[in-house]
Amino acid sequence: MKIDMNLLKKRIRVANKEIKADTVVKNGKILNVFTGEITEGDIAIVDGIIAGIGKYDGKESIDAQDKVIVPGFIDGHMHIESTMLTPHELSKVLVQHGVTTVMADPHELANVAGTEGIDFMLNASEELPIDVFIMLPSCVPATSFENSGAKLDAEDLQPFYKHPRVLGLAEFMDYSSIVNLNEEMLQKIINAHSNGSIIDGHATGLSKEELNVYVSAGIYADHECANVKEAKERLELGMYLMIREGTAAKELKKLIKVVTPINSRRCMLVTDDKLLDDLIAEGSVDHNVRLAIKEGLDPVTAIQMVTINAAEFFGLRSFGAIAPGYQADLLVLDELQNISINKVLKNGKCVVDNGKIKKEAFKLKDNSKELALNLPKINMKELKKDDFKIQLTSDLCNIIEIVPNSLITYHRVEKVDIDKGDFSTSIFNDQLKMAVIERHHQTGNIGLGIVKGFGIKNGAIATTVAHDSHNIVVVGTSDEEMFLAVNHLKKMNGGIAIVSGKEVIASLPLSIGGLISENSYLDVQKQLNSLNQALSVIGFEGDFNPFLTLSFLTLPVIPEIKLTDTGLFEFKTFSHIKVQV
Repeated sequence: MKIDMNLLKKRIRVANKEIKADTVVKNGKILNVFTGEITEGDIAIVDGIIAGIGKYDGKESIDAQDKVIVPGFIDGHMHIESTMLTPHELSKVLVQHGVTTVMADPHELANVAGTEGIDFMLNASEELPIDVFIMLPSCVPATSFENSGAKLDAEDLQPFYKHPRVLGLAEFMDYSSIVNLNEEMLQKIINAHSNGSIIDGHATGLSKEELNVYVSAGIYADHECANVKEAKERLELGMYLMIREGTAAKELKKLIKVVTPINSRRCMLVTDDKLLDDLIAEGSVDHNVRLAIKEGLDPVTAIQMVTINAAEFFGLRSFGAIAPGYQADLLVLDELQNISINKVLKNGKCVVDNGKIKKEAFKLKDNSKELALNLPKINMKELKKDDFKIQLTSDLCNIIEIVPNSLITYHRVEKVDIDKGDFSTSIFNDQLKMAVIERHHQTGNIGLGIVKGFGIKNGAIATTVAHDSHNIVVVGTSDEEMFLAVNHLKKMNGGIAIVSGKEVIASLPLSIGGLISENSYLDVQKQLNSLNQALSVIGFEGDFNPFLTLSFLTLPVIPEIKLTDTGLFEFKTFSHIKVQV
């Protein structure tokens, strides 16, 4: 935080009651995240900073009406692209849920557009009623077993550390590069440390012995814990534990049991990937806090996990608490237990009142459409319907099985139906065809596989949101419907489409990199509602989000089996395998 002599003198004079504060918040019960106590007093704010707590006068007064005041919430790990909104539109949603600060990893857009993707995210997130800090994408592409739109070396990332809102290196997922002493990847780690930045992790499936190697490189946080054992191991080795509850990955209920009064200050609550409809219906990390409390966690501890804990890990000295010298990011809660948000103050200015956003909170119009002009368009080869055929000489095949509400999949070996030497989808056996089509460099690559667990009875679902390389992924009951869905995405320059028969029955254009909509969050919500309604037409009855689930079936760094544009990929051997056993 920059401060000059005049601002410092002014703050000291307000704290010393020589001059009036800009704003004083009165009649509130203040949660002290350092001691866990509820105290009382006026909160004096000047130039967006808390000058003191006690008895103060101000030019403006806000009556907290005996409600509880807590620090603004911090989401310690999230991807803006997963919301499908521009930063400008997303901030309108987040502030209504008490989120005043996010740590965003733009590796989705970086995989599509490289450094231009990072530049877009930095420039599009200026002067918003939330603070958007950036954690640089560490692994673009995620692996060498797929084709992304760009590749980012240590040299490409180095200049970004000079930006005041760049805090470090995000979810380092390439364990093999560490253990095999890959100098290019190790240089990324060295550069982060040399710039005084932090590194967070993505240590899926690592044993405790492997985790020793990982942490020795200076990677001190992880959000990829599959069970209590893994969560405990990370805490034992000195890592911060990020407990994730998003749209596809819901791990809070099983992992919250790990949190104790002794280790709680090493724990955070994060969303990672959460779709807009869930953000609006449930909330962001405010939902995670409510869920943690419902699971038996003390409300003060839960709030610490989205305030001071996150701020301390990311080195944000003036964030995450209500105390002199801290940023005046405050939530006025109707009720502590249910985290019912009445008012939100960002830098001392009221941006949400009576639960509704104030339009004057936005100084500038959304400039994302103009900033996106330099981003690449879909660049794929023309498709033929025959491209979707899976030729087999045996009916025994490797199959991807979905695990509902998890990023992990199961590797199954099952018998399949064959028609004239080609795999034939089976509604009865719930065996559908899946394809990943390279969309960045016209390679013509098409990875083909068989997936179990979607349960759709007809039609196809296709999307350009396909982690992490974001090629086109499609699942369907027929080649014709899959063909139609993919070509519709090309016409829109990216998005989500649902096809039934010969008709596109619902779609959502994502023209910014094939990941983000140019529209308002209310318009995107309407389009998402149409997509969700269309699911019933194709017979989907699952209790998970099929769009986000589909988008993660292409991520090879998550166990057990995935599909990339270069084919079926087995996590255990970290290599490609054939569809036919």
